[in-house]
Amino acid sequence: MKVRKDWLLFIAGIVWLIAGGNIIHIGLQAAHGVWHFVSLAAAAVVFCLFFFLIFGRLVGKHTHRILGYHDEKVWVFKFFDIKSYIIMAIMMTLGITIRKFHLMPERYIAMFYAGLGAALLAAGAAFLYQFLKVDRGQFKPFVKA
Repeated sequence: MKVRKDWLLFIAGIVWLIAGGNIIHIGLQAAHGVWHFVSLAAAAVVFCLFFFLIFGRLVGKHTHRILGYHDEKVWVFKFFDIKSYIIMAIMMTLGITIRKFHLMPERYIAMFYAGLGAALLAAGAAFLYQFLKVDRGQFKPFVKA
């Protein structure tokens, strides 16, 4: 199925929001309702590292790639490139393995997943922001690629 290339930004935003919500949910379950200042601070550090050093830049990179497609309509799964799909598969496999085989204490999973999930949610919101700007003809990159 093909969609207008600007709608790939919307699709990416929704996918990242869903992923972020799922990851935060796992983190909250692992915390068992107990959050201390150190846990919240660690989650905030994870958020900052992932959003500002990785995901924020990916939003800019993918936005420029998507809007650079020559065809007006493109395959719906082209909101990611091959490298991103591979990284996503590795991260999911690693996360599932760590939880399934109890390779980390749940309190660490809670802190990490809360921060990571929040960063994914923020990236999803950034993709939606980009979509709205493109749709209104006011495109300004969120971050430079």
